[in-house]
Amino acid sequence: MPAGFLWTCPYCSRNATILDSNYSHDYHHFEHNNKEGGLLLTTEVIVCPNSQCKEYTISACLFKSSSYNQLLGEWNRDKLLLQWNLKPQSQAKVFPSYIPAAILEDYKEACLIRDLSPKASATLSRRCLQGIIRDFYKITKSRLVDEIEALKGKIDPLVWNAIDAVRNIGNIGAHMEKDINLIIDVEPQEASALIGLIEMLLKDWYIDRYEKQQQLLKIVEISENKKKVKDKDEVEKKTDIPK
Repeated sequence: MPAGFLWTCPYCSRNATILDSNYSHDYHHFEHNNKEGGLLLTTEVIVCPNSQCKEYTISACLFKSSSYNQLLGEWNRDKLLLQWNLKPQSQAKVFPSYIPAAILEDYKEACLIRDLSPKASATLSRRCLQGIIRDFYKITKSRLVDEIEALKGKIDPLVWNAIDAVRNIGNIGAHMEKDINLIIDVEPQEASALIGLIEMLLKDWYIDRYEKQQQLLKIVEISENKKKVKDKDEVEKKTDIPK
């Protein structure tokens, strides 16, 4: 990937344009009589240009590569076989600590195993969703389906349908089918969609509420400070009255 591309830091969530000074990549081509033939292992390092962050990411990819491009002076990337996020190990976003730790732990683990086991990731998204409903809306029942049903009418219908969809897809990993020979897979992109909903709920329900509370508290604080100044001024005026 050439330098000069747009990038979002997974640590500070800042958008940035990555230049040569923040980016490097390398590759290793090999064959050694392996069963796949020519292979190309690429590595990529990006350093966040934000002076308050300066974190770095490391990723690697393995491609089928059987020919060399003389014009570009590099091996062709024929087919992507494997991909690794080495640092950070997942694409989990950084969320504030005022969100319950158990919810964030399930979210991070769902992100971590998304590609390795999409079905397990979906199950964790389902569990994460249940934790959010119980904490944010104080709805606790014996079954998640009943908790989601109790949520109906309290939130946007489209969001409710998406939440119920997370439950249904998560059930694939949480509960075995009656016919044990029936295998229903969850694709990585489907697990990603579930994670995306969890991220949306964390932002819309927790972060927006917190920021709203902080803004309202700031207004109240301004009012109280103004009242203190006014009261102090009135006291000083009274003491200045000649006897």
